[in-house]
Amino acid sequence: MLRQRFITAVILAALFLSGVALLPLHWLALCFALVATAGAWEWSALAGWNHRVARIMYALVLPLLLAGLWLLLYVDRDVERTQPWLGASCLFWSVAMLLVRNYPAGTWVWRPAWIRSLMGWWILCGAWLSVIFLLTLPNGGLLLVLLVVAVAAADVGAYFSGRRWGRHKLAPDVSPGKTWEGLWGGLAAVMVVTAVVWASMPKSYLHIRVETLLLMGLAVAGASVLGDLTVSMVKRASGLKDTGSILPGHGGLLDRIDSLAAAGPVFSWVMILVYYSPANK
Repeated sequence: MLRQRFITAVILAALFLSGVALLPLHWLALCFALVATAGAWEWSALAGWNHRVARIMYALVLPLLLAGLWLLLYVDRDVERTQPWLGASCLFWSVAMLLVRNYPAGTWVWRPAWIRSLMGWWILCGAWLSVIFLLTLPNGGLLLVLLVVAVAAADVGAYFSGRRWGRHKLAPDVSPGKTWEGLWGGLAAVMVVTAVVWASMPKSYLHIRVETLLLMGLAVAGASVLGDLTVSMVKRASGLKDTGSILPGHGGLLDRIDSLAAAGPVFSWVMILVYYSPANK
């Protein structure tokens, strides 16, 4: 299984890096919209839509929402318009943290199918929006790659440290396999990656203190764990083990992008503070 996961991850990484390096913004927006639409198809099952036609209709709503966001926010490239939308997405994840923390208490709040449907659209729209926002910034492709690397480091660090030292359950009612030791291992891995990034930064970026970068890394790593736990919570409530089987060794697409869906808005909001703070204007 580990070998299969590795091969799939390498293929996905090659496709991702090629797209970021070669495609212009509007084509990348389209490609990531297709990925988000596939995620919406998987989420439709988590929301409780069982009929194929209903699931297709649910998934097809998402590209319409994304097209609306593109026309509203990016036709005139006014990047700062995105700020309140990203802030609202971060607020959602703050609420999700409370839901995960109190599960199964409070399930009644989001168990109705229409609420879970809205949750899926909101999560996927926020993920897509954060990716497009990063790509509009200077060195946006590099920023997006750094986000993916940080999330991957948190995942890999948590996996191996959890297998080696995992004893204390992080959220047993949501995801019994996750441990506090795995969480600390993931955070440590991100700290190492962050330190390497800081040491490799161009001189023009050295006004960003290493302490700031480390806090950014911690925020992104914590958000990635929250995204994973939130989708696991909804899967558990829906009686599903995986969101799908499209990715060999990984399960469904949502099982791979759930961490990015939460980490993306948080990372993008931090980038707003970096690029648009008074000190940098």
